[in-house]
Amino acid sequence: MFTGIVEEVGRVETLDAAGDGMRMSIAAQRVLAGTALGDSICVSGVCLTVAAISDTAFVVDVMPETLSRTKLGLLRLGDSVNLERAVTPATRLGGHIVQGHVDGVALVVRRDRSERWDTFRLALPQGTESYLVEKGSVAVDGVSLTVVGIGADHGGHWFSVSLIPTTLAQTTLGGLAVGDKVNLEVDVIAKYVERLAAGLT
Repeated sequence: MFTGIVEEVGRVETLDAAGDGMRMSIAAQRVLAGTALGDSICVSGVCLTVAAISDTAFVVDVMPETLSRTKLGLLRLGDSVNLERAVTPATRLGGHIVQGHVDGVALVVRRDRSERWDTFRLALPQGTESYLVEKGSVAVDGVSLTVVGIGADHGGHWFSVSLIPTTLAQTTLGGLAVGDKVNLEVDVIAKYVERLAAGLT
């Protein structure tokens, strides 16, 4: 489990085909501290298992299911990725409960810049619209954010988030442009509530 508070931005160092999956090496510093083989690291919103580790990087295997449901298959050498180690019992829950289980890929359809923060509008993947509420939580590329608004137009359902200067500077989200894709994870509590309610009817 994670909190959606990015610890550092890593860099894709190698990308190698591994059967119908992929093996990826990510250069990092901070998240390597205390990390061992088999530990989980959230890579731009995707929970991955450390398969190898060195003083400067860690290696993960990405299975076909993950490649089909996330944007990891779009990564190229040198790309930046948001990184967060799994929480411990003593970790402050600064964001919200993030599993690293991506629900779909969202598309950036608008970016409005201001002096102090930027507001993004993202098109929702089909089937996820019922899980977002205004002032609720959402993870975008592994970053815990608050939903500013939700709506629908001729392009389908969308939601918006506002990013403060710290988030723009210390995560990959500051580099997003219209047309970019991001990994989206809705609040898991909403999914459990839906499941429980369905069982009561």
